[in-house]
Amino acid sequence: MSTFEDRENAFETKYAHDAEMQFKAEARRNKLLGLWAAGLMGKSGDDAEAYAKDVVKSDFEEAGDEDVYRKVAGDLGDRADEATIRAQMASLMTEAKAQLMEEI
Repeated sequence: MSTFEDRENAFETKYAHDAEMQFKAEARRNKLLGLWAAGLMGKSGDDAEAYAKDVVKSDFEEAGDEDVYRKVAGDLGDRADEATIRAQMASLMTEAKAQLMEEI
């Protein structure tokens, strides 16, 4: 195998790993967001976990974060405004990535 092929394989492996880690971070962030929103709606225990799973599933509707935002914003109504929800999404993405790095 040539050096070029080795480098190409290494790049493809890194790309696949990075994509997998991004997917896991987004799923973790969505679960954390769901638990946060559930708390604002007065849900706890199994109800909160079930809602968090629904938020994770909502991310499969379309590419990007807008489907998740719409789900949570629609469910929260006037309990949180757009800026609060988006700030929470950003904060929880940082937390989700940190949690994943601790697990490695």
